Amino acid sequence: MRQLGRILGGAVATFVVASFVIYIALGLAPGDPATALAGNRATPEMIANIRHQYGLDRPLPVRYVSWLGDALHGNFGQSFQFHQSVSSVLSPRVGVTLWLVVFASLIILVVGIGAGLLPSFVPRSNVVVTVVASVGVAVPTFVAAMILIQVFALNLGWFPTTGSGSGSAGQRIWHLTLPAIALALSWSAYVGQITRASVREQERLEHVVTARGRGLSPVAVFRRHVLRNAAVPIVTISGLTIAGLIAGSIVVETAFNLGGMGSLLVQSVSAKDYNVVLAISLVLVAAFVVANTVADLAQLALDPRVRGKVSA
Repeated sequence: MRQLGRILGGAVATFVVASFVIYIALGLAPGDPATALAGNRATPEMIANIRHQYGLDRPLPVRYVSWLGDALHGNFGQSFQFHQSVSSVLSPRVGVTLWLVVFASLIILVVGIGAGLLPSFVPRSNVVVTVVASVGVAVPTFVAAMILIQVFALNLGWFPTTGSGSGSAGQRIWHLTLPAIALALSWSAYVGQITRASVREQERLEHVVTARGRGLSPVAVFRRHVLRNAAVPIVTISGLTIAGLIAGSIVVETAFNLGGMGSLLVQSVSAKDYNVVLAISLVLVAAFVVANTVADLAQLALDPRVRGKVSA
């Protein structure tokens, strides 16, 4: 229980500190949202009125405390560029990004972990997996997106080039297949490399070799002595990878014109719409914190050495 409390307490502290740093950094960044809203011909009085209307004339720490309290209750303020609540601006876009991230996450877990485990059962595939994973890690996301659009959308016509689809789940999946593959490609290769390295390290340990020498079946040896210990780094890197997909979705959403949170973030940064930028940043921070917490809890459950240290 003590270790669990430390993990959850660390997650809350990380969330608060990260949100504070992001808020202060945006507040100190060059440019004034009030000036952008007022236009080129605005008078100092007009700019002052806008700053007062949006609370921009208050000290940064005071604004942060007020913003965080409202944000925790689901109120992210007003969008400067859309002139409506940030929640209403984000609501139709969150679903698009969520679909994309979940789809890409499934690809990463199935393809990445599966490729890393394959050489343990099919030794001849080791060279192929190593080469393919190395190439996959080296391919940037935007390059993968362009290749997929050219081959499977324009040349073959199997998938649409833009849009996230609407209506049924089948339509969503059809529209998001190429974006999800582009987003997951390099991450799948990376997870595959980590998985393979972790499994190979466990397979070389003395107790694993001894278990094989006792005549245990390869499946039993792998399940009892390899997979459980190798799962700790695999779970950790998979959690961090999935959390990073939200940030990585910016490039994919722009390339496929999906209209999710990533493309909105780019637009809001250009327009100095700080409330929208802060809301999306808060979602990113929350995703990383949740992923880290889940990974820590999984390590606590999988690694008996951690529980031993706690009980000691």
